[in-house]
Amino acid sequence: MPHLRSPHRLDPKRSALLVIDIQEKLVPAIRSADNVIRTTVRLIETANLLGVPTAATVQYPKGLGGLVGELAERLPPPEEKLDFSAAVCRGALDAWTADGRDQILVVGIETHICVLQTVLDLLAEGLRVYVVAEAVAARHGRDHEVAIDRMVDCGAVIVTAESVMFEWCGTADRPEFKQISKWVKS
Repeated sequence: MPHLRSPHRLDPKRSALLVIDIQEKLVPAIRSADNVIRTTVRLIETANLLGVPTAATVQYPKGLGGLVGELAERLPPPEEKLDFSAAVCRGALDAWTADGRDQILVVGIETHICVLQTVLDLLAEGLRVYVVAEAVAARHGRDHEVAIDRMVDCGAVIVTAESVMFEWCGTADRPEFKQISKWVKS
């Protein structure tokens, strides 16, 4: 009997990475912002290596600034928004769904506002939403925890960056594996 691959496993041909509002004037208020940025960089690099499309949003950039530099240099220009939900930014989302990408990985800040509202809206669209645990954050721990619980209750899947990177890779028998292993170890 042939091996059956679970439809719950992340597949680089079905996945896309959405970076929500990791902006210059927001990150100073987030204690774990350095880890969120570092993790997001690793995910973007892996996505680029494996052909997984990426996109970003910025909330009211006139007041909150642009994406932080480490992300801005690795991502396409972000879509601007005033709504808290990034699901209103249809450019990348419509292209992804037209391409059969139904697994949307979400990273960003703040967990209980823009991330939560985006996740709820994407779930309502029938997409499979994966939230990268160490790449989302909020100013206050309780807000973060309650938002994570609510997203799970509504159908989102919480994952870690390392599990995403290796699920996308799928096997140690491909040339990208060595580079991904180096990033995981760094």
